[in-house]
Amino acid sequence: MGLDKHIRRGHPITFGLIILFGIFELALSAWLTSRFSMLHNERNSSERDRVHFALFTSTWTIFFSGLLLTLFWHSADGSMLTSVLSHLIFLGFTWIMWTATAAAVTQMLGGGLNCERQDIFVYCNQLNALEAFAWVEWLLITFAVIFVLVRGIVAARRGDGIQGALV
Repeated sequence: MGLDKHIRRGHPITFGLIILFGIFELALSAWLTSRFSMLHNERNSSERDRVHFALFTSTWTIFFSGLLLTLFWHSADGSMLTSVLSHLIFLGFTWIMWTATAAAVTQMLGGGLNCERQDIFVYCNQLNALEAFAWVEWLLITFAVIFVLVRGIVAARRGDGIQGALV
């Protein structure tokens, strides 16, 4: 019973943070996309495409995290939509996308930029922030995946199966 209380409290906090940092990433990538589309001052098409992918990934994360959070609040006591399996499917796919996004942006920037010593990237500080928030999202999603995996193993051992409720 004690763990259920922590899950009911921790789930909204975790998904709230995922949504919050997703909004930061969305704002940065949307602004960069807007600037690239209007001024055509991206370094190359690879930079533009990676920013577009960050925009897609953050939009995906905000929408489906919000949906899963709403469903959790509405029916946390055993709905298939709030089960360990549904969390694993969503979080697993989202983890793959954030891994690709963070790695692609990091590779594009060479691990990060010293904005005082470079003149290649037009939006140096914004790209550094895009990289940082992508890794923060990756870290939050990784934490959630690990927790749901552990919770799934506990539920399977208890006899609820992988489709058991998260709480």
